[in-house]
Amino acid sequence: MSTQRRIVIKVGSSTLAKADGGLDREFVAALVKQVAVLCDNGWHAVLVSSGAIAAGSEALGLTLSAEDIPSLQASASVGQVQVLGMYAALFAAHDIQVGQVLLTRHDTAHRQAYLHARDTLERLLRLGVVPVVNENDTTAVDEIRFGDNDTLASVVATMVHADLVVLLTDIEGLYDADPRLNHEATLLEHVEELTDQLMSAAGGPGSPVGSGGMATKVEAAQVLMKAGIPMVICDGRRSNVVADAAAGEPVGTLFAGGDASLPARKQWIALGKRPCGDILVDDGARDALCTRGKSLLPAGVIGINGTFEVGDAVVLKGRDGVVFGRGLSSLSSADVERSRGLKTSEIASAMSDIVAKEVIHRDRLVIL
Repeated sequence: MSTQRRIVIKVGSSTLAKADGGLDREFVAALVKQVAVLCDNGWHAVLVSSGAIAAGSEALGLTLSAEDIPSLQASASVGQVQVLGMYAALFAAHDIQVGQVLLTRHDTAHRQAYLHARDTLERLLRLGVVPVVNENDTTAVDEIRFGDNDTLASVVATMVHADLVVLLTDIEGLYDADPRLNHEATLLEHVEELTDQLMSAAGGPGSPVGSGGMATKVEAAQVLMKAGIPMVICDGRRSNVVADAAAGEPVGTLFAGGDASLPARKQWIALGKRPCGDILVDDGARDALCTRGKSLLPAGVIGINGTFEVGDAVVLKGRDGVVFGRGLSSLSSADVERSRGLKTSEIASAMSDIVAKEVIHRDRLVIL
């Protein structure tokens, strides 16, 4: 194993939870032992862990409903103490300290807050501490939720310039078709490029215990591959799976890191801000954006979905509905709707109140 490398390990609720509810502490102890071995071999580890609500509901004896937000957040408040205490005790047995970092989309959507969170993680790692990261479920609501820790893990990975991300899940990896529907689906052990077919094969949400699914994991891989960070999706309960993944052994599906062509600020654009809407563009605009490095002009817009303001993140889609980019809008959704399909000269003469020439400037655009 190489020295001074950084690994982000994400473990979700579906992997942490026992069949009858609550946390599987025996599994967590085995996971911590694997992380401790990595640390002994020169790795710096970040653990992105779910489980606060499950631990809190177990401690409080509550049966929770998805609609009962105050009880969910109260359970998260109690559960965060339980989860951190569990990790602190287990890591202490290996002479490793842990630190808690709770994040929401509100924290990462603002550039300065994002940078402060990055600096905190950086200092913890340099001090030899294992950061235990989770979404702050005690305060997060739909507008500021990550919604799944796959996205959170990819944000953290870009913050700390990780060398590897390992997503521990309840299935073996990505298949060439949905294994729930096609019994002949084949596990993909190595992915160099994410095609529309593979994105489609990722399907929708997975386990009812977690909030993510294979689709969110593949979306995270989209950005990480462009950032040059390899990612592994694997069965979290496979023996010694984290150490094997770190050693380069074939486990699950490896999404190869690319040429690190995505600068740090564009990584933040792609992951840090929650999209507020969609912008649909014609074929000519898509080609100009994807192959010629152009900005998006109103003339290329054929439709919008959602409501957004200047500076909000938006998703770009082609006529086929396939997502191909994200960016920060220079216009509000109302102004995009007013000006869409018009040339710049037509906008200048008819809509003098619209100052920005581009809907999205190329410097604030990420092509996926």
